Amino acid sequence: MNKQLLDDLRGDLAELTAIRRDIHAHPEMGMEEVRTSALVAEKLRSWGIEVATGVGRLGVVGTLRGSRPGQHTIGLRADMDALAIHETTGKAYASKNEGTMHACGHDGHTTMLLGAAKYLAAHRDFAGTVNFIFQPAEEGRGGASAMLADKLFERFPCDSVWGMHCWPNLPVGQYALRKGATLAGGGGWRVVFQGNGGHGGAAAHLAADITVAQAQFILGLQTIVSRSVASYDTAVVSVGAIHGGSMESINVIPAEIEIGGTARFFSKEVRDLIERRMRELADLSAKMVGATAEVTAEWGFVPLINHDAETDIATAVANSVGGADAVKPMQPSTGGEDFAFMLEQRPGAFIMLGNGPGSGVHTPTFDFNDEAIPYGVGYWVSLVRKELGAE
Repeated sequence: MNKQLLDDLRGDLAELTAIRRDIHAHPEMGMEEVRTSALVAEKLRSWGIEVATGVGRLGVVGTLRGSRPGQHTIGLRADMDALAIHETTGKAYASKNEGTMHACGHDGHTTMLLGAAKYLAAHRDFAGTVNFIFQPAEEGRGGASAMLADKLFERFPCDSVWGMHCWPNLPVGQYALRKGATLAGGGGWRVVFQGNGGHGGAAAHLAADITVAQAQFILGLQTIVSRSVASYDTAVVSVGAIHGGSMESINVIPAEIEIGGTARFFSKEVRDLIERRMRELADLSAKMVGATAEVTAEWGFVPLINHDAETDIATAVANSVGGADAVKPMQPSTGGEDFAFMLEQRPGAFIMLGNGPGSGVHTPTFDFNDEAIPYGVGYWVSLVRKELGAE
């Protein structure tokens, strides 16, 4: 364990905690992070770091060059957006923006990367360049893709790129990591069944009854994972909404029913299989009753794949900060992560940081644990020192 580094970083804990709680109290949804982006840019500039704003609309990139010559460059990424959830933590610094809260720890992620930027700006004994990447809109609004479309890696070259996320119920001071497929790809799908409707009592025999079609379709969906996806793969297909007809007219067979849901997968091959089978099932279910079906799928996330060599580096770095057994094995999770798009373009690794006991993410009672801040900052600082050859 690097006790000296952790002790040094705890000297900034009060300041960083204040920053984190300020961000927590003023959450902003994806592509609306105007205040948060401005705060990040102001802090970086105050520490003498070169700053670019408006990257992918609201992204911020801080560039810091070491005091020794070197051509190697790395990118460290944090996300800034919040979620559309009503906070019920009761904290003094709870959300002031009704219906929006930091329920996934992005306030902590932003703060820890700021803490690393401050420390490294004061200790530039490395060779090469660090790009501190503050990304908007991780939660399904395309922030990573927006930054990449704005030529993120052409404007701010990175030989490798690294990410971090807090992990509830993993003890503070511990990390979790795995090689290969770590988080799932996924997104949403919708099916619209259309028939001619009709009177359910007097003329049911004249209707193309899409209520039967949607029932067969939903049952058939359950066979995609159990009978089409290989048993050694992991996938999820779930229905989240069914809209059709009116409770004020329950004697009427509806002319349109819309069904929506989500799917998760760990490879593009399984993604394509799920979509193909979904389309086949919808089409056959509709034809069975003389109706039609329209299927749309929007796969907003790709699987997050940690690169082997970089995962080994991340493991060594985290163990150097938290202790010899600080890194714990991790099972794949069907949660999604926008950082996956960056890992498609550059080698790197995504590590989980222990947040201690408490509520899970995306719940109204979640709160980032400020005691984890030194371990997050310590990981970033140690990673830079390892990758950029600090003395």
